[in-house]
Amino acid sequence: MRNKTFPIVIMLLGMVVMVAACRKETETDPPAGGGATYTPTPYTLAIPPNFSAMPIPADNPFTVEGIRLGRFLFYEERLSGNNTQSCASCHAPANAFSDHGLQFSVGIDGIAGNRNSMVLQNLGWESSFFWDGRAATLEQQVLEPVENPIEMHETWPNALAKLLADEVYPTLFLRAFGTEGVTKERAAMAMSQFLRTMISGDSKFDKFQRGEELLTIDEQLGFQLTLLEGGLPPAVPLGQGGADCFHCHPHGGGRFTDGILRNNGLDPQAAWTDLGLYDVTGLPSDRAKFKTPSLRNVALSAPYMHDGRFQTLEQVIEHYNSGGHPSPTIDPNMKFTTGGLQLTPEKKVQLIAFLHTLTDTAFVNNPAFHDPGPPTLD
Repeated sequence: MRNKTFPIVIMLLGMVVMVAACRKETETDPPAGGGATYTPTPYTLAIPPNFSAMPIPADNPFTVEGIRLGRFLFYEERLSGNNTQSCASCHAPANAFSDHGLQFSVGIDGIAGNRNSMVLQNLGWESSFFWDGRAATLEQQVLEPVENPIEMHETWPNALAKLLADEVYPTLFLRAFGTEGVTKERAAMAMSQFLRTMISGDSKFDKFQRGEELLTIDEQLGFQLTLLEGGLPPAVPLGQGGADCFHCHPHGGGRFTDGILRNNGLDPQAAWTDLGLYDVTGLPSDRAKFKTPSLRNVALSAPYMHDGRFQTLEQVIEHYNSGGHPSPTIDPNMKFTTGGLQLTPEKKVQLIAFLHTLTDTAFVNNPAFHDPGPPTLD
């Protein structure tokens, strides 16, 4: 007698094989849940030839998926308490990723801060973050604005709950880190990966260094002024009549900053209200010291100084030309004891002409750094 169950067994076996095959085809790109895994794609970052090598953290290497997630998170308004403000809200591309020319950024509750929004560029080479240097790594820095009561005024548990409720983010985290898990540490790592890709290295001056473009006479003379000591004899023995920029803004390595925190003589001691690095270390020698910003894209990032007090480059140059206000912690490179830099009006024009050669329009217009829209899996 013929076994009637045989065709049914064959059919069931076929279905099992088909299900297994479908599962195998999708296991490299699975939805979140069920202990899924994924292999992120390594990403090699292109470094400009006039830059030094970027020190990449061993525990947070670049991946295509990590950078993509970080970009979404940088523009994600749900990281704020009322879902209206993202990290990018205070870091606009047109202003070299600073805050739309505002002296102080305003948070979700309409409260203004007391420091100017810093430019976001070439962060992979920095060794401290914020004007007072209180964060040692980029991963530490990006965590703070979310919970800052004046800025995004949210808690990370609440922010993560919103990301988990999204139909896309759990899978984006899975793809970025290889296993499931939406955490603030992973969010910080992804945003740091994205921010490290934001390299500005294609200004007119970079092209000049690469032999691709020439500087005008004023631009060349302005560059030379940045390399010379300030002041003139007899006030400055062997004075060179320069702008004194090279001490704090060396052009070697491509970044135009040494990243050191200094007191650049903005105020006399009696007028100090923000003590900068002192509030981090508690050392009297650190009072009124703030991070030296880069000169890159400086023509796009007004206002200037940690408190945004200067609206123009002319005002900035005049401050340094004056020599600054003496105080116990003022940087010794300031010419406060020798009559200032003594720059002529012609030299000031030349210096500003050079500073404009550091504007990198390719950087601020790079679509890879702009708002990607709502998060998607494609």
